[in-house]
Amino acid sequence: QVQLVESGGGLVQAGGSLKLSCAPSGRAFSYYAVGWFRQAPGKEREFVAAISWSGSSTDYSNSVKGRFTISRDNAKNTVCLQMNSLKPEDTAIYYCAARFGWGGVGSRNTYDYWGQGTQVTVSS
Repeated sequence: QVQLVESGGGLVQAGGSLKLSCAPSGRAFSYYAVGWFRQAPGKEREFVAAISWSGSSTDYSNSVKGRFTISRDNAKNTVCLQMNSLKPEDTAIYYCAARFGWGGVGSRNTYDYWGQGTQVTVSS
């Protein structure tokens, strides 16, 4: 069982930056792919970014490509999401999730473990 804890959310003005972190409690997640998803009020949870267990592969949604960067440090057991040039439409609860393998990482149904989420609010 992997329990994930997100941190780093908050309120920021449009154009600003935030860095989210995801860390497991209870065990390491070195061999898991990790994804970030977000859910805005009244909308479905959508894929944001993912990184393979080794960090050699990444994937991004078109809406964040070029603005967000996902990274991991397996020695520190942490996955980060650097978010730059934030827009009001990035406002959502951000969740990290973990799974084995890489196929279909953009689908939330392929993830086995989820965190509780952290709120990101971007003001205009």
